[in-house]
Amino acid sequence: MPRTEYSVGLISDTHGLLRPEAIAALIGADYIVHAGDIGDARILERLSMIAPVTAVRGNNDRGAWASRIPETGVLQVGEAIIYVIHDVGALDVDPVAAGFHAVIAGHSHHPGIVLREGILFINPGSAGPRRFKLPVSVGWLTVSGTSLEPRLIELSVGSKS
Repeated sequence: MPRTEYSVGLISDTHGLLRPEAIAALIGADYIVHAGDIGDARILERLSMIAPVTAVRGNNDRGAWASRIPETGVLQVGEAIIYVIHDVGALDVDPVAAGFHAVIAGHSHHPGIVLREGILFINPGSAGPRRFKLPVSVGWLTVSGTSLEPRLIELSVGSKS
């Protein structure tokens, strides 16, 4: 029987810090999306030990290692097509016309899920160093055909980290 359901772990804005809590939250994913501001190539290596990684370069990703990472990416999971970009404000494609089912972006460090014109926009928030009083979080996307079920996961980390 062909497989019909997949799990996609969503992470962004690690800024060089891959927390053990983030790794634990992504265990079991079939795919992982890193929506930029990675901070260190070793983060992608560690994530790839869990599942295949689709990553995009963020505005703070610089240097030779980062130049090899694209600014946008597309991941097909079963029948669903997911567009990945670091800053949703830089979106230069019409996701409806392009046939995307979801857009994953980071940058703001604000976790959120919004449905616009039938397209799911997900920001998993920041899994790296805490910024202001924003939560430290990742996301999870369950894909069944073109049906997408997103959720955000706030990581339990110390208040000063």
